[in-house]
Amino acid sequence: MDDETKIMPIVRTGVPGLDDVLAGGLTQGNLFLLEGSPGTGKTTIALRFLLEGAEAGDQGLYITLSETERELRDGAASHGWQLGDRVAVFEVVPPESLLDADHQQSLLYSSDLELGETTRLIFDAFERVRPRRVVLDSLSEIRLLAQSSLRYRRQVLAIKHYFSRQGATVLLLDDLTADAADKTVHSVAHGVIKLEELAPDYGAERRRLRISKYRGQAFRGGYHDFTIKRGGVSVFPRLVAAEHRTRFAREQMTSGVAELDALLGGGIEQGSSTLVLGPAGTGKSIFVLQFISAAVARGEKAALFAFDEELGLFFDRTRALGFDLEAMRETGRLHVEQVDAAELSPGEFAQRVRDYVDHAEAKTVAIDSLNGYQAAMPQENALVLHIHELLQYLNRQGATTFLTVAQHGLVGDMKAPVDVTYLADTVILLRYFEALGSVRRAVSIIKKRTGRHEETIREFRIGRFGLNVGAPLDSFQGILRGVPTFVGNSGPLMPTGAAGNEST
Repeated sequence: MDDETKIMPIVRTGVPGLDDVLAGGLTQGNLFLLEGSPGTGKTTIALRFLLEGAEAGDQGLYITLSETERELRDGAASHGWQLGDRVAVFEVVPPESLLDADHQQSLLYSSDLELGETTRLIFDAFERVRPRRVVLDSLSEIRLLAQSSLRYRRQVLAIKHYFSRQGATVLLLDDLTADAADKTVHSVAHGVIKLEELAPDYGAERRRLRISKYRGQAFRGGYHDFTIKRGGVSVFPRLVAAEHRTRFAREQMTSGVAELDALLGGGIEQGSSTLVLGPAGTGKSIFVLQFISAAVARGEKAALFAFDEELGLFFDRTRALGFDLEAMRETGRLHVEQVDAAELSPGEFAQRVRDYVDHAEAKTVAIDSLNGYQAAMPQENALVLHIHELLQYLNRQGATTFLTVAQHGLVGDMKAPVDVTYLADTVILLRYFEALGSVRRAVSIIKKRTGRHEETIREFRIGRFGLNVGAPLDSFQGILRGVPTFVGNSGPLMPTGAAGNEST
């Protein structure tokens, strides 16, 4: 079977991402089922399938039992498409005699005549056009005319055998309005593509598809997010990190702050992931920006995906702290993108990150924050799996990844909305603590897989000149609990003054 599969000709659907999911496209000369409730994008995919064939020189035929030709052409025009001579549209209408009350008879059921007449009209249209690609829209009409499962199955088999003898690749559309539980065509079709639409409690609708069957052909399993926009359907194949690996020299990336690099044991290894964890306001974004700024200064490219903050305010605030992100962006070395979790599916987000790493060759990627990313996920388990695959992919491409997570609470025992500490190679922990009548900030490294690091806790401040990290706080205990106890002979605390307390 494997040898036969390799030599079977494949026809592309032309839908971005779908051919990747289908391992190249649809095997030529077979019948495929495209099913989904109304509004999931069946007609759009079918039209793109025919237009792709027209561009390759194949004649196409769209047989419609539910929409008018004008509706189809208007729908194509809404995506900027024109159905030329190589895409014929045949609109099946009931015979005039069946619409005339004077010609109604009672010896035979009208459905017997209508089903046979409809099938004959379909075959006649094929004989006239002689297409290589056929779309039949939709099976719900044929199911209603058949009135029984046996007659429906026989009719679908007749259609399959007829088109198979002609060598045409056929796409059957089913809107599931007649009987969503009827799986008759599933056993007959060579492959089945199922489209789904999800309606979250808040935000835009989410669409996904799954290949539930494909005879003799490997395909990418599971659910794949997709969108419908002007220009057609775009599918975002589920990311499988194991399929992507790039050779690169693993070097150490520094932050430009000597004390922070010392805390990290010299820096962070290229191709690793770093999680910056802490309560709101401790400065998680600033730590990430310190590494981004250092990467841009080295002449590398970086990408920052911001879920939580409006970019205008973010640029103004970080500029006051010594990070001119707009200037970095103008040089072409920094890509900054604001992500709306309510409008973007996780699959589409992963594809955006992947495109920028692949095409722009970004070596530093920051996601700020996972709290916002979680809002785009229906389940926490799915979030962990998405993050795992994304981090593994970025690591294998040699990209250094930074993630931020805001913990609940300010001092004492705090919890994160989702635990991804075991996924990250390095974990930087930020904390508030009280000392000498003021609230201060401390940083420590609680995990680093790629080498040794300091086990100390250092105080840090954020002011007009960015990040300033102090000496180890070796004269205190209980800093991570929020209320330290002085146990030394001298206080290594950083002096307060004009440095400012601005943080992010």
